[in-house]
Amino acid sequence: MKNWEANKMVIDAQNLHFAELNEIIRNNTGEITINNCGGQRFIGSGLSDRVITINGVPGNALGAYLNGADIIVNGNAQDATGDTMNCGRIIIHGSIGDAAGYAMRGGEIYVKDDAGYRAGIHMKAYAEKNPVIIIGKKCGSFLGEYQAGGMIAVLGLDCDENEIMGHFCGTGMHGGKILIRANKLYKTIPPQVSVNDATEADINVFRPFIDNYAKLFNVTKDKIYNKHFYILTPNSKSPYKPLYVQN
Repeated sequence: MKNWEANKMVIDAQNLHFAELNEIIRNNTGEITINNCGGQRFIGSGLSDRVITINGVPGNALGAYLNGADIIVNGNAQDATGDTMNCGRIIIHGSIGDAAGYAMRGGEIYVKDDAGYRAGIHMKAYAEKNPVIIIGKKCGSFLGEYQAGGMIAVLGLDCDENEIMGHFCGTGMHGGKILIRANKLYKTIPPQVSVNDATEADINVFRPFIDNYAKLFNVTKDKIYNKHFYILTPNSKSPYKPLYVQN
């Protein structure tokens, strides 16, 4: 089931219950590779001081409450990736399900391809922490729903522009920023969200993370920066703003 080489561990997760798998991971640090992952939940929850590489499909709540570990998935991931994560990085060489980055307050999530519904829901900044989600292709409806802080970018690579995002982007948004790479937005944006052409200064805020995306997934920067960007921020007249503590 497991093979050691110095500070490295390899786990064959086939037929392992998620509780057993997570117990092994919690009891070891360093570089951990999980092969034959088949939907086991909560991998990496609350962990730091590890690099976890997953071959297969992890289940829900991958990296929930992550506290500094790096998680790399060579494939797709399911729902609630990075739920309430505090710091660290999650790198998905595929697509993710719904509610990625739910209430995340720090760290970075990079998705090579698509994200499902409600990516970045309740995302918030906390003290010096500023969470980031970079989505390479398209996302579902309710992107950034009730977003209170942090940054989300949707790059729309190799996508038709009318498919880059779903409906109701930024519903209830009262903090943070969303960057959309497109020449035109085809979906209606709720009135509590301000939509503007992104300036060079706006793009530069995102640039270090977009450049990380390019490096992680071997995409040329020229391919990313060759199109117009929109920046979405909360409308100062938003009716939701008085309901929340403002930093």
